[in-house]
Amino acid sequence: MPQNGNISDEHVEILINDVLEQHGYDFTGYSRASLKRRLARLYTLDKHVSFAEFRYKTLNDNVYFKHFVEGVTVNVTEMFRDPAFYRLLRAKILPSLNTYPFIRIWLAGCSTGEEAYSIAIILKELNLLHKSLIYATDINPTVLEKAASGMFPLSHMKNYSENYIASGGEKEFSSYYTANYSLAKFDAALKAKMIFSTHNLVSDRSFNEFQLILCRNVLIYFDRNLQFRVLQLFDQSLENLGYLALGTKETIDFSPLSPAYERVGTDKIWRKKSI
Repeated sequence: MPQNGNISDEHVEILINDVLEQHGYDFTGYSRASLKRRLARLYTLDKHVSFAEFRYKTLNDNVYFKHFVEGVTVNVTEMFRDPAFYRLLRAKILPSLNTYPFIRIWLAGCSTGEEAYSIAIILKELNLLHKSLIYATDINPTVLEKAASGMFPLSHMKNYSENYIASGGEKEFSSYYTANYSLAKFDAALKAKMIFSTHNLVSDRSFNEFQLILCRNVLIYFDRNLQFRVLQLFDQSLENLGYLALGTKETIDFSPLSPAYERVGTDKIWRKKSI
């Protein structure tokens, strides 16, 4: 019996196999070390008295299972996070998509939506939002509900405003939202160009062709085989000359796809070569 969140390797395997069989969520390709840490944290926070109880609630209580998915998946994000990346998007990547009559962007692993609103703001300032659609997906339906609300803590706005300015923003950041008690509610015109939907990178297929795919700081939680599978999914979903953006510790350089892509700038953006 685990004490103080001491989840064993065997417990991890039992849980992920149970969850796949019972709920259809496939965590088998996730890095075991990070998965074990998050399961142990969940076990401790929820004060389970035994692994058997933890397992039973996860499999049989649908409300608790939503909580389980939220605890196991990583949802750390902020608006205009890594401003240098957004400067490159603003200066080079998004303007190059202007030649398309309609721009489709896939934001995979969108979490609570801060990145989607950041991209929408830049598109608006480049006069591209009117002909763009951002498909924001995540495995976790709870965070998607938050994202679709377009409301974020007002206390975060000072930090987000600084990120926005550092990323090349020139307007008053506060012009994009209205204060609503302790929350900042972002303009409906931004959300109107977003589609929020559940999508499991492990098991779901490609659903459209995109000119830009962003999946930042998600692959680091997957093992090497799953990383390659997800990169293949992105490749199938990306038009020729389309762009793929990954997180700071992620790369396609050691994957079989590497020869078909060229790096853009110094940030983690690659362009698919024309066949």
